[in-house]
Amino acid sequence: MTPDQGGGGEKTEKATPKKREDARKKGQVLKSAEVNTAVLTTVMFVIIFAAGGWMVRGMGRLLEYFITRTGVMRGDPVKADIVADVTKAIWQFLWILLPVLLVAIAMGVAVNVAQVGFLFTAETVRPKLSKISILQGFKRIFSMRSVVEMLKSVLKITLMTVIVYQEYRKNLNAFPMMMGLPAGQAAGVVVDMAIAIAIKASAVLIAIGLADYLYQWWEYERNLKMSREEIKQEIKQMEGDPLIRSRRREKQRQMSMMRMMRAIPQADVVITNPTHYSVAIRYNEKEADAPVVLAKGKDHIAFKIREIAEQNRVEIVENKPVAQALYVSCEIGQRIPPDMFAAVAEILSYVYKKRHPRQGPGHPAGGVRPVRRSAPPPRRAGNAPQA
Repeated sequence: MTPDQGGGGEKTEKATPKKREDARKKGQVLKSAEVNTAVLTTVMFVIIFAAGGWMVRGMGRLLEYFITRTGVMRGDPVKADIVADVTKAIWQFLWILLPVLLVAIAMGVAVNVAQVGFLFTAETVRPKLSKISILQGFKRIFSMRSVVEMLKSVLKITLMTVIVYQEYRKNLNAFPMMMGLPAGQAAGVVVDMAIAIAIKASAVLIAIGLADYLYQWWEYERNLKMSREEIKQEIKQMEGDPLIRSRRREKQRQMSMMRMMRAIPQADVVITNPTHYSVAIRYNEKEADAPVVLAKGKDHIAFKIREIAEQNRVEIVENKPVAQALYVSCEIGQRIPPDMFAAVAEILSYVYKKRHPRQGPGHPAGGVRPVRRSAPPPRRAGNAPQA
């Protein structure tokens, strides 16, 4: 017996949309922290190199302020206002770092939205006993995920160390020469070295981020996989309990029956079998271009339809073929089919002439003109033999 046949315990099926949506509500989403690190680090390098001159000049002005203008650095206790000087220095320092901070925050939000979308859930911070369980803690420490995270950290540290070391060896001969260079040229050599390191480090972080994203996708799909039994249970939950479904259908049937019975007094005629079928017909040329079935039923419901029709003085006509044909071919609220126009028009003409005998045989019955009869005219049930 295969695992799939043994009760459906093996998780081999792809997650259903409902399973994915439930996991998302719990905060279980596809996300790679390494992608965030790679993007943020690269953007930060770009911002620092682009605005490096402005930031260095700002730091120079801040240092000059402390050395030449404050009483703290000059040791003048009279002019020293420590709180004011430190406050001003903090604000100037934040102003210098403001572009970098704003860009870092914006990129952090953008990368998270790109990976996860807009998601607000409290499931990830909700207290759970499993989070403080010693056994669960050991399982998390020695899990495959922890091993992968450790390997990623070791790999990043190793690669960064190799990059810095190679760049240092490449410029090893330049360091003694920097002693005799002007400050500007010496700073240029250091900046070139920093740019080279930043470019290589960004490339390595991006490569690690892409690899980690693929791994996170694989692990995410693996954790969401479902067994066939779980899919069956989910379908049952979505459809509901069979007993509840049957009660719901019964309730809907009762409501539909009540609406149908309330519509019978509006009918022009009820055509009967007479013992098995009853069909209530109404024609209003302003509402429809053909007669409409307001109600229909057989056996007990057929008797109920005739009873309500008699209480509301709706004409009852016995015509077995027409009643049976309308019951089979028409649904409630549906127009009668074209092949029944002649027979129904004849019945409506008969009903109208019976209600308004002075109008004469040529007057339309409720908008339907009488047609030539190929059989004896129908009569009211119980008063005359079947047509």
